[in-house]
Amino acid sequence: MKRASNPFSRSPNHTCVPIFPPASRSIQNSGPETLSSARRRVVRSLALLFGLCPVAGACFYPALSAATAAGEPQDQRGRIRSDVTLVSLLASVLDKNGRPMLGLTADQFEVYEEGVKQKIEILESETQQPLDLVLMIDSSLSEVKELELEETAASQFIGKLVRPEDRLSTYEFSEAVTQLAPFSSNVPVLQASLRRVLPGDGTSMYDAIFLGSQGLMKNPPGRRRAIVLVTDAGETTSSADFETARRAALRADALLYTIVIRAVKNEGGRNTAGEHALETIADTTGGATYYPDDIAHLGDMFDQINRELRTQYRIAYYPEPRPPAGVYRNLDVRVKCDCRVRARKAYYSGGKLD
Repeated sequence: MKRASNPFSRSPNHTCVPIFPPASRSIQNSGPETLSSARRRVVRSLALLFGLCPVAGACFYPALSAATAAGEPQDQRGRIRSDVTLVSLLASVLDKNGRPMLGLTADQFEVYEEGVKQKIEILESETQQPLDLVLMIDSSLSEVKELELEETAASQFIGKLVRPEDRLSTYEFSEAVTQLAPFSSNVPVLQASLRRVLPGDGTSMYDAIFLGSQGLMKNPPGRRRAIVLVTDAGETTSSADFETARRAALRADALLYTIVIRAVKNEGGRNTAGEHALETIADTTGGATYYPDDIAHLGDMFDQINRELRTQYRIAYYPEPRPPAGVYRNLDVRVKCDCRVRARKAYYSGGKLD
């Protein structure tokens, strides 16, 4: 099988090109008349287009300027400028035994952006938002003896996770990162792709996270995004570094779940630096890191990820004050209950990087 070479090695000056949509849309109006019901219908249509109306008749309108609210034109061409800045994030809330806590209400959540408390506009418990997921299997020589069990557990995970509205793509990574199957909801095809995993030298773990994030960003917005990485955390051959991988996951709004297969339990014989790096990226994105005691428990780890992805809360708000484009904003999600919450610690505001 011809393996895809690492794009980093082909282009040493490779940079990330932002593909986020502009943060604002303009509505052309026929003249400087006051804000009529017809114009409200136009704004509502935009809100529907951008996924701000979870159900018919329950629409969260983008904030309009004071001039617009008063019926005054925004400029001499009579345009209304609508800033679509809704920030959406996922939260996993677990009890002291690690089980999902369901049935929480909006008044039990608090969201802070750069230390400023935000007004929650949308709270969906057990969100039904469709899922785009990248499943990445470490095929380096250090993982060869575990590959068959990993492929079996991953195949079962695909069968349980993927619903008709979801899409999953499979990858393998060693010294190169290779896509085995494009995004699809075809479970048999996805499962069959895992049988094409080929062992290779090296472990390009950061490249895998970077390229998986890039793959997710090419998909349409309005869907949940996640990366599931199965590896021994022995990073050796990436062209991307830790921060490049972390920021790529944040820009893709992707949760990172890692399952670390530790062939050696003694810290002296493991790559603990790689494990710590994965834990940090997972924590920043709102995901998690799992360490099965035995390879036979790998299926249990996949089951935990599947359960969490199906019991997440979706929270959305309009940031105040509105952030400038091209920056990372720190987030803190809190829940008023005897529980712990996992949610991303930052988001990217779109536009060009600082």
